[in-house]
Amino acid sequence: MSKICQITGKKAMIGNNVSHSKRRTKRTFEVNLFRKKFFYVEENCWIQLRLSAAGLRLINKKGLDAALKQAFAEGHCTPNDIKVIA
Repeated sequence: MSKICQITGKKAMIGNNVSHSKRRTKRTFEVNLFRKKFFYVEENCWIQLRLSAAGLRLINKKGLDAALKQAFAEGHCTPNDIKVIA
């Protein structure tokens, strides 16, 4: 599974390490990802999401259902990507 937030769609960026002598080498800026379980009230089940810190704040602000609907609409994840925990 790739390192992409399922709510916000954030993924790794590429940049440069810059030394004291201004020599540049390539590096990646990884996303701050978590595996988090939520109780999805509309489906009456537990789900597990891979989301960034910004995605977690978005769920706290809007609610799980609204954040998932927005992620589906923007194409960040599909209903098949979400892991349902029995």
